[in-house]
Amino acid sequence: MLHGPKPTQRRAAHLRKAMSLPEVLLWRQLRLRPEGLKFRRQHPAGRFVLDFFCAEAKLAIEVDGYAHDMGEKSEHDRIRTLWLENQGIRVLRIAAARVIADPVAIAEAIAKQALHGWLDHPPLEGEGDRPQGGGGV
Repeated sequence: MLHGPKPTQRRAAHLRKAMSLPEVLLWRQLRLRPEGLKFRRQHPAGRFVLDFFCAEAKLAIEVDGYAHDMGEKSEHDRIRTLWLENQGIRVLRIAAARVIADPVAIAEAIAKQALHGWLDHPPLEGEGDRPQGGGGV
C-alpha cells in the first residue's frame, strides 16, 4: 500500500473536505465499490495526493480539469505519473467534463480498467489510443 509522510497525510485530509464537483460526483459512484473494488479518495502516496486509488488493482485515478493542461501543473502531473509508475502503479487520467457528463459510466469504465487493464479493452467510443505516461477514460 502506498503511504505518505505526515504533511502529505494532513494535506490529503484537508483535500477530502474540499473536493471539486467532479471528484464528489465520481466518489459517490466509486464508494459503492463497483465490481467489488475498494477505492480510496484523496489518498497520500509519497509526497503526492491521489484523487482516487484502488490498492487491489494498483490503479491511481486523477480527475483533470482545465488547469492540468497548463504550464507547471502539467509538469507536476508528469513527474507524479513517472513516480507512480516506478512504484508499480498505473495512472488513469479522466477529464473533469466527462465525469460531470456521466459519472456512472465513468465509474464503470474505471472498474473495468482496474480489473482488466489497458490492453484488454479498447478505448471508449470517441477516444484515441492510451496517452503516454498514463491512461485516459
